[in-house]
Amino acid sequence: MARAGILRLPAPPPGEAATLADQAYVAIRHLIVTLELPPGAPIREPDLTEQLGIGRTPVREALRRLALERLVAVYPRRGMEVTTVDVRDLTRLCEVRAVLEPEAARLAAERATRADLDEISALREELLDRRRPTDRFLIEIDEHIHRAIYRATHNQLLEETLEWYYTHALRIWMLALGRTRELQSAVLEHVGLLDAIARGNGAGAAEVMHAHVLSFEDAMRDVLLES
Repeated sequence: MARAGILRLPAPPPGEAATLADQAYVAIRHLIVTLELPPGAPIREPDLTEQLGIGRTPVREALRRLALERLVAVYPRRGMEVTTVDVRDLTRLCEVRAVLEPEAARLAAERATRADLDEISALREELLDRRRPTDRFLIEIDEHIHRAIYRATHNQLLEETLEWYYTHALRIWMLALGRTRELQSAVLEHVGLLDAIARGNGAGAAEVMHAHVLSFEDAMRDVLLES
């Protein structure tokens, strides 16, 4: 791992990082998802402690949590490394997301508060900003939209579960950057999704979300099979 001073910690989702262990978890997860720690990379606690500017105990707790979430693999007497990704992971992931994501969209349409709807409206405007069509922007706006929908369900268990699956999906998407032309069209599918939620059309929102998850699987499978 390259050493370039203390890493500026990414801003966590609201309410996620209350302790040093939480901060370490969010930061290391960010390194994994953005491929700064790519699949198969060795993980060394001393390097992370120095890079993050956080003590060894919080880093160790964060790594245990990431191991439970299958982002880190632990090998007795060999150490730790970032887990790999293959087509089987994608299939299992999308089988679950194809059920839970549409339900989240339906609940968001039925339960969204005025604050939720204001956030959704702002995200829709940002999504249609043609001045920012870069891949990184598209991934960031997709991330913000999914997490806004999860929060709008007002079901903490569902939100936490979907956050876990979305993190894994996001890492696969990062692997596909520059190797698929589907990114912009996939993200723009969210316009119809956000409109359905804003109108309180739960069935319509669920239908759009289901199609979005399936199209994501098709596009990412092509990329992984080329690897």
